[in-house]
Formats: sequence, C-alpha cells, structure tokens
Amino acid sequence: MRGFEYVTASRLRRGYESGEIDPVRVAELILEKVAEWDAEEYPLRAFLAQRVEDVLEMAHESRERYSRKTPLGVLDGVPVAVKDELLQKGYPTTVGTSFLGGEPERKDATAVASLRKAGAVLLGKTNMHEVGIGITGINPHHGPARNPYDMKRITGGSSSGSAAAVAAGLCPIALGADGGGSVRIPAALCGVVGLKPTYGRVSDHGVYPLCWSVAHVGPLAASIEDVATVLECIAGVDIEDSTTSVQPPLTIEYPLGFSLPDLRIGICRSFFDNADEEVTSKCRDVVQKLEDAGATVVDVDIPYLDFVRPVQYVTIGVEMAAALYEHRRYHKTDFGCDTRVFLETASSVPAVDYVRAQRLRTRIARSFKSALAKVDVLVSPTTARTATPIRPEALGDGESDQEVLEVMTAFSFAANVTGLPALTVPAAYDKDGMPIGLQLMGEAWSEATLLGVGAEVERLVELRRPQRYLDIFSK
Repeated sequence: MRGFEYVTASRLRRGYESGEIDPVRVAELILEKVAEWDAEEYPLRAFLAQRVEDVLEMAHESRERYSRKTPLGVLDGVPVAVKDELLQKGYPTTVGTSFLGGEPERKDATAVASLRKAGAVLLGKTNMHEVGIGITGINPHHGPARNPYDMKRITGGSSSGSAAAVAAGLCPIALGADGGGSVRIPAALCGVVGLKPTYGRVSDHGVYPLCWSVAHVGPLAASIEDVATVLECIAGVDIEDSTTSVQPPLTIEYPLGFSLPDLRIGICRSFFDNADEEVTSKCRDVVQKLEDAGATVVDVDIPYLDFVRPVQYVTIGVEMAAALYEHRRYHKTDFGCDTRVFLETASSVPAVDYVRAQRLRTRIARSFKSALAKVDVLVSPTTARTATPIRPEALGDGESDQEVLEVMTAFSFAANVTGLPALTVPAAYDKDGMPIGLQLMGEAWSEATLLGVGAEVERLVELRRPQRYLDIFSK
C-alpha cells in the first residue's frame, strides 16, 4: 500500500547504473531547488551551509566511477545531508548558534567520514534547533526549518533541517543526533523514517559534545531500507569512542521484514494512550493491522515511567549546561531566549539531583529490560501531537513552550534515558494531512529487529506526497 513513494537511495542507484540519470545531474537539481525554495516567502531553510564546488566535485567523482562500472558501494553518488552538530571537513560547525564555527573543520566526524568513504555526495550542513536544546526547529539566528507537508508548521527538532531535507526529496538520507528525541521527533512530524540506535552502536567522535550520556548519532531517511543501508555504513567499533567497543556485530538480512506470526508487540496502555485522540487512534489502527496479519499484542507494565521525564530533564540539562559553561560566560546574550532560559534553569540543578537521577536511570533501564524480555518490540506513537503551526512571534527570539515540549517528547525520552534503540516509521496522517509516526523500541543492539518490524509497518501504510517535493526522476 505505498501510494506516493519517495526517491530512495536504491532507486537512485538503479538510475545511475542504467544511465537513466547521473550523480552530477542529481546534485545540480538539488542545489537549484535549495536556492529556489529558500528564496520563497516561506523558505524551507533545510540547509545552513552548502559549498557548491565541493558538492559538484564529489558528484563528478561518483559519475566517473559509475562510468567505469566501479562504484564504491550502494551509497556511491547518493546525496546525504549532515546535521550541523557533526563535523564535516571544509564546513564550520555552528551547532545552530550565531557565534560558534568560526573556522572550517579539517576533519570529518567518524560517521561522516564513513559516508564519504562510501562515495556519498555530502550536500552540506543542515539547520537545527540552537545547540539541540529545543524540539520545534525554530532557530532565531538562521530561521526555522519548515515542514514540507505544510510550510507554516514546525519540523520538530533538533534535527530539523535533516528531516526537512529528506521529506522534501532533497536527499534520501540525512544524519541527525538524538539526545531526547531529536532524530525521531522531526522524522515523525515530517513523515520520514528515523532511527536512534543503541547507545554505543554509532561513534559519537566528531560530534559537538552537548549531552554525552544520552546523545546518539542516527539516520533519517526516505525508507526503512535506506535507514538500514546507512546504519550498516556508520555503525561499528571506533577506537576514538570507547562506548562503541562493547557492541556485537550488526547483522541485517535482506529483504527486510519480520515473520508476523512470530511477532510479539508490547503495549503499555498508560504510555501508549498519552497522546491526542487522533494520534492514538491512528497508531492503534496500525497495530490492529499487524495483529490481523498474525502478530500477538501483549500488555506490559513498565514501572518508574513517571520518573523518565524528570530524569531526562536533569540529565540532559546539567550535561548541556556543563558543556556550554564557557560559552554562557562570554556569549550569554548571543543565545536565543529559549536557549538562555533552558541553560539558566539547568545550571541551577544541584549536583546531588544529578547523581540521584543517574541512580533512577538504572531502575528505569531495568524496568524496560524486564518488559522487553516478554516481547520483541514496544510500540507507541512517536509524538503525542502532529506538527504545530510556527508562531510568528517566535521567529525573533525562539520559542519556549512547555506544553508543546511535553507533547512532542511524551514518548521519546525513555530511549535516551535507557540507551535502547528506537525507530519511528510513518503510520498515518491527521485530518489536516500532517504525518503521524509510530515508534518501535527494542532491547539493546536489536536494530535489525526494529528495521524488520518497521518494514512490515511500511508495507501497510499509504504515503502522501508533501507540498514541497523534488522528484528527481520527473526532471
């Protein structure tokens, strides 16, 4: 039931191999469309920086490899965007601020280097909520990234530009970073796939250090297969990041899928229902379809759920306040108002509360481990509400709206607190045509399982074309 279909990495690869299209023409079309859309009344603003000559050089090199029938692999020539939280050679790293990133980077982050080695065409740095603190994608310094399904609505954050770029067809794959839902929230609100891997599955080396114990690098993509492809490229042990050293091998079998008669879906009712009625109803419909196809739904109880939000707030808040301590001293008024309020609040948290929060994290992690021992995946909505309108008064100073924060993060924090992998996949659309995401959580290192189940969800859902979309093959 696919309806509209995004241009995926595999579709591009087939086009390159057949000669139907080539990486240079694709890069040119993308660069033209980025400039065109950013000049409109409501600019998409997916990218903060693009080096045209650099992009075209990579594209020409890829085209030459295809002409010799020696592509570097399945990602050769595939356009990929990089969140401006990860180092990319030749670009400054602003982390969405107005004052960081004075000099171009000399090296890539490990994940970016892996994609470059695989022949991907790196399109540039994407917009983000300032220093990754917010979840709307409204950046007072660079302008908001806008939702391709409705240009007057938020993308979600903080990987806002990455989600917008994928949803708008500017690239089938983008890198994001997720400290509290920053990959999954914008992916869900923009109708694409997003994965926060297990803590330690993907190297964090070369990522701006903001919240080290809850942060994860992860892909946003046009399809489950594209997420799997990029994960295979960027996952693995990195001597520069000790957290990656304990991971087991990643084994993903193709074609992606899961034996539905063997699938046990865990639902914690009090957790699942903590969303707007329409969101809950549409997500339940997808679960029902899986059950009709043979899956078993299991009610699970997860103790300590009420502690997830305060533990996440304390953990990410204190770590970000510490990471940005010097910048707060010298650039306090250069931050947007929402960022300033967050950092001031977080910096007042006593050290004893941070320690107590880490002790509670252990109990929360045990409760999720116990629940996942009974099922293959835990299922919930990804966000409790679809994309909200961009308020004009928020454009100048940013937005600090606690109610929006809570509904957008109602389901995302648990995976960061526990370090468990979580995948969002498009599930439905609301009455206004805005995307609704379904979140799948699994036990540690179970990314292959999540992708298999996600592929089954993907087959059940008919996608809708965004208002802003570049169809490479129609040009």
